[in-house]
Amino acid sequence: MSLLKKCLVAGAALAVLGAAAVGGIWHWAATPVQLASLQLDVTIKPHSSVRSATTQLRRGGVPVQTELFVLMTRVLGLQSQLKSGNYEFKQGITPYEVLQKMALGDVNEYVATIIEGWTFRHMRAELDANPALRHDSAGMTDAQLLAAIGAPPAPMDNAEGLFFPDTYLFDKDTSDLDVYRRAYRLMQVRLAEAWAARAPGLPLKSPYEALTLASLVEKETGKAGDRPLVAAVFANRLRVGMPLQTDPAVIYGLGDGYEGRLHKSDLQTDTLYNTYLRLGLPPTPIALPGAASLQAALNPASTGALYFVARGDGSSVFSDNLVDHNKAVDKYIRGQ
Repeated sequence: MSLLKKCLVAGAALAVLGAAAVGGIWHWAATPVQLASLQLDVTIKPHSSVRSATTQLRRGGVPVQTELFVLMTRVLGLQSQLKSGNYEFKQGITPYEVLQKMALGDVNEYVATIIEGWTFRHMRAELDANPALRHDSAGMTDAQLLAAIGAPPAPMDNAEGLFFPDTYLFDKDTSDLDVYRRAYRLMQVRLAEAWAARAPGLPLKSPYEALTLASLVEKETGKAGDRPLVAAVFANRLRVGMPLQTDPAVIYGLGDGYEGRLHKSDLQTDTLYNTYLRLGLPPTPIALPGAASLQAALNPASTGALYFVARGDGSSVFSDNLVDHNKAVDKYIRGQ
């Protein structure tokens, strides 16, 4: 057989295989999904990628095949069209209909997701950018916003840390003040629960101090299991009068002056949040702590550790004395 004939035969075979593959995909796309129940509500979080949205569908009981769903989305050019929100799915729906529903934004309720560790400034920017909300807080200061939702004045008129990070569902054209009000009330509930179940002997005078400590724990940990240990280090330092020396607090105090990396001069710049120069907790929280950080702050690990240093993989090494701490710094920071 000549080379030309071989190429023609190979091309024909590929065309048949390609047509079969496309046919298989569209057969799958038109076949009803076996839902976990007759009717399901599944929430797709804002800023989700197609793959992440597919994972949320599967966890919610809509078992679409990830790779095929991603491929179908790309073929139809809908990668950037999927909308967040709370969706209702009924038995008999096909993967194609699932995709169309999400592309059209055919939601029961809209959604706003606030992430642990965000600052209140970040939270406000996120809600300001949500097109389904009515932005009644526009132009308000933080103090005015607190007054508008019926909250008492905050220390230093700083609303930081007072809102619980979670996913909030709402109807279109709901006032953003309603979301703030719900997030504020939920934080009050979560904080009260954690305070009531706190360990004895903590160096904390009030729930607000606990909230502040929890915000430090939130920003200092990249590994969930380290939270109680980080909280213990801070509690131990508070007991013996050592400065907390936590970089996230210094960064918060620098505000817009922070350039993306801490310098020695930053650590020597006196602000209300410079925990290298000032003893005790910062005057306010520095972020929105989640439930795990609240729990850790009020039930720290039982340890005498006074130091910790990041390994670089999200976890930390904890030490009871300065000699061991300096060894850990040499190994994980200086690479010695």
